[in-house]
Amino acid sequence: MPDNFEIAYLWIFFLLPLPFIVYALFPSLRIKSASLFFPGFSNAVKYTHQKPRKSAFIKRRNFLVWLGLFVCWACLLVALSSPQIVGEPEMKVKTSRNFLIAADISFSMAQRDWTINGKQSRRWDAVKNLMHDFIKKREGDRMGLIFFGSSSYIQAPFTPDLAVVDQMLEEADVGMAGQMTHIGKAITKGVGMFKKDTIKTKVMLLLTDGVDAGTDILPLDAADLAQKDTVKIYTIGIGDPGGAGTDLDEKTLQDIAELTNGQYFRAKDEKRLAQIYTELDKLEPIAYEEEQNKPVTLLYMYPLGVAIGLLLFMMLVLTIAKVIRQLTHKKESYV
Repeated sequence: MPDNFEIAYLWIFFLLPLPFIVYALFPSLRIKSASLFFPGFSNAVKYTHQKPRKSAFIKRRNFLVWLGLFVCWACLLVALSSPQIVGEPEMKVKTSRNFLIAADISFSMAQRDWTINGKQSRRWDAVKNLMHDFIKKREGDRMGLIFFGSSSYIQAPFTPDLAVVDQMLEEADVGMAGQMTHIGKAITKGVGMFKKDTIKTKVMLLLTDGVDAGTDILPLDAADLAQKDTVKIYTIGIGDPGGAGTDLDEKTLQDIAELTNGQYFRAKDEKRLAQIYTELDKLEPIAYEEEQNKPVTLLYMYPLGVAIGLLLFMMLVLTIAKVIRQLTHKKESYV
């Protein structure tokens, strides 16, 4: 018997001796029937000096019939007790955080120094290609998108519909937010999005390959605002700081991550970026919660089927036996 087998109503089995109690407490059923008149009955009473008394013929069943009926009764009780197999509680993805991706789409992201499937491609195409897979794995998060360059704008507000976020990511391209890199504006825009929402866990993923343009709000000042609003920022530096066409400011990205209790990663190629996404999945794992209802498989139909089948079999056997007796009686009468 499996460990997850349960009986819902054990008290039903207290009814098991009920037929014996009824048999013991209640009198037999009496049915009037025609009788043969015996003219010498009075003389026999006088001769034997015995007082006549009322009597009844009790039709008795054989042991096998009683045993069959008791087995049927027991099967019915088993069915009424609701035997069942109770599965483990199903795990449901829990909406536990707002996850915002702030991606740099300034002109520098058009550098063709990355590879996709062995072919030279733009940094942005490689980043976007891997980000599609990352978004699809974030089931349970409410995700949003911010793209920034000279300015920053919200591409997708927080939503649990990851397919929509993925589509909005696909529609973005280099240069849509201008040619400069304003990291401080992007962080400030993200903090504003978090403030308008009620979920307490707030995570931002900031991707850039450049250095802040240094106008308006500075990146560390924006990070301080994020820290006060309990926003954790993970930063990813795209490219090699010493490589051609890259002016990545790793120090600022490290300081932003440290100030907000996040972590800094450097992605010099597509393979490393894929590893970073895997690490992020471990750092910000998907949360699960148990369903209130457990999957239950009811088994009452099996003992009920046995009871019905046994009753039908007994009726068939008794009917056949009765027919045989009647045929035998007719043959004896003819003889």
